[in-house]
Amino acid sequence: MNLKNILLRKGYTKIKLKRINTNHFELKATLNGVKGRFILDTGASNSCIDISLGKKFKLNVKDSETKAAGAGAIGIETKEALKNKLKLKKWKYNNCHIVLLDLTHVNTALTEHNANAVDGIIGADILEKGKAIIDYEKQLLYLKKLVYKF
Repeated sequence: MNLKNILLRKGYTKIKLKRINTNHFELKATLNGVKGRFILDTGASNSCIDISLGKKFKLNVKDSETKAAGAGAIGIETKEALKNKLKLKKWKYNNCHIVLLDLTHVNTALTEHNANAVDGIIGADILEKGKAIIDYEKQLLYLKKLVYKF
């Protein structure tokens, strides 16, 4: 039995990843019913979108005291949005916290390597929530389906 069949039996959703010129994986996601392009970043503690896209993704944006840091940038002002609906293929998370920050440095690096700009980043918070397993060879992300109690 192969990894895919084992994980699908255990309630995981299979999500295709696309390797881009920077060697990042890109994936499509739907946030609050709006489709977007994201990169997968296992080193990013929080999932985020560009601060200019709050309205596009129907976010209820609030101020945040937190300063962000990332590759090539520190002390970045942030905002946050709570209780969002994130969908990656059939995997759904209905209480997603999103950090909003200026992703110009990320998109500049991507476009300098002939890759398209992205709306945001799927980070370790989502990977942990979904008990993620990444199959690098087959370029697949597996997330365990969440069970919601009503």
